Order: sequence, then structure tokens, then C-alpha cells
Amino acid sequence: MTRGLVIGESLIDIVGGDEHVGGSPLNVAVGLGRLGRDVDFLTHIADDRYGRRIVDCVKSAGAQLVPGSIAATRTPTAVATIAGDGSADYVFDLDWRLSGALEVPPPLFVHTGSIAAVLEPGCLAVEALIDTYRVSATVSFDPNVRPSLIADRELARARIEHLVEHSDLVKVSDEDLRWIDPDREPEQTARSWLASGPAIVVVTMGAGGSLALCSAGEARAAARPVRVVDTVGAGDAFTVGLLDALWGMELLGSDRRAALHGIPIDVLAEALEAASVSSAVTVGRAGANLPDRAELAQANRP
Repeated sequence: MTRGLVIGESLIDIVGGDEHVGGSPLNVAVGLGRLGRDVDFLTHIADDRYGRRIVDCVKSAGAQLVPGSIAATRTPTAVATIAGDGSADYVFDLDWRLSGALEVPPPLFVHTGSIAAVLEPGCLAVEALIDTYRVSATVSFDPNVRPSLIADRELARARIEHLVEHSDLVKVSDEDLRWIDPDREPEQTARSWLASGPAIVVVTMGAGGSLALCSAGEARAAARPVRVVDTVGAGDAFTVGLLDALWGMELLGSDRRAALHGIPIDVLAEALEAASVSSAVTVGRAGANLPDRAELAQANRP
């Protein structure tokens, strides 16, 4: 168990006249690969022009595409509109499903989220895979809600909450928490999620920084000062930084589940700071262009 597994959608983001490889789970797989981490990526794309761009992107980052990922009739796209504050709205053309048996050894961790967690029929296979791999792996989940693709809000909320209960690590934005439970403040919802099973629940709040909750208490990290180009991939970069830090601390894997649940506040704060740096580098440039190890080192220099 020395490799991570990421499951979820990959697509082409179309922003103005530019096209970028994207998709929240893909960004996580690519981001970890760029940091030199061994990671497999299970997705659903076609053998077309866009699909080949995604394959090249995954391979060039050092990640491995899981066999069976190239089985779609067309590769998904998302047309993004960037607002004045750098935030993005998306219109998707996407079919999400998983094909065939998964031929990878038990992973150290499995990460999923976003469209893959709620859109049928693929979300049903994702849930089954999470249940299978939880025996050996830390489970990481980011809801990363896409309301334009959700036809049944209550069903989506139920699926999200089910995955939260079966996860060890949950990262979620305050914006997503307001959509998931508009009747409570985001921090209240996050605390109820922590009580349902995860070892750690992290809430990102844009310029307001981040909050991490665990059994020992809470840690906070301020957002790094940076000129924001756009926020595409910011949350995914945060997830990458968090997973990479916990990996380096040897807190991933089912045999480390008790240690993760008992993580001290100062150690959690260190992981939160690492995640914040990763996100800050990404929002400082266009698209979901996540940093490599050298760029993170540069960003950490005084």
C-alpha cells in the first residue's frame, strides 16, 4: 500500500478562447503526481482529441490512468465563466459512469468527490468502491458541489452525507456547506459532520482562510496573500496540499486510522498551512495549474 487512488471525473474546461484540462478529481491526481507521489486515477473519458489531452496531462504529471478509464463516447467538457472576483461558474456536457473491474492493488488512500459522488450511474459504483477500499485505505472526500448537474437536491445531500460518514478526511468549502444545509452556519454543519465519523473535517473559506476540526479541537490557517488570477482549482490544490502533508506525516492508510483520529492540533495546523500554500500558488495563475515540489519550496521561502 504505497500508492494513492483518485476516482472521479476529468474534462476540458473551456474558458473564453482557452481550453484547459480539468475536473476536480483529475486536478487532485495530477497535483499529487506533480509532487512526486505515486497515484492511480480512475475516470471516464473517450479516445478523442480532448481525451488524448487528458491522458497526456495525467502521464506528464507522473500519475497513472487506471485501465478501463477510456470507455466514453465523448470526453466531457465544462464551459466556465469567470466573474470579476475570479470565481467561476460552469455549464457541463458530461456523462459519468465507470466501466469494468478495477485492477489496482489496495491503495494507501482513496479520494473522490464532486460530480463523481452524486451523478448517476457512476456515483453508485463510486460508493461501492469506497466501501471496498475503506478496509485498507484512508478515505478522502470533497463534495465540491456542482448545482447545475443536480436534479434531486435531497438525494444529492443524502449521498454526500453518506460519503461523509464513511470518510476519514473531508474537505469542503463554506459555499458548498451553505448549499448542502442552508439552515445552519457552515461551521455548525462541519461540526455535525465530524461527529458522524471522520477524523478531520476541513472548511475552506476563500479569503477567510481555513478551519480544521478534529477530536482534539480546531486549527485555523489564514489565506496566503496573493494576487488572484482566478480560483479554478483552488480547492483541489488545497486538497492536494493536505493529502501530501498527511502522507509525509505517515498518517494515511487504514493501519494509521487511529493515529489520524488522534492527530494533535499542532500537527493538524502544520498540514493546514501546507494546504494553504498549495492553494495560494494555484490561484495566482490561470486555470487549475497546480504546483510541483520546487514551486512549493519557492512559495515557502521568506
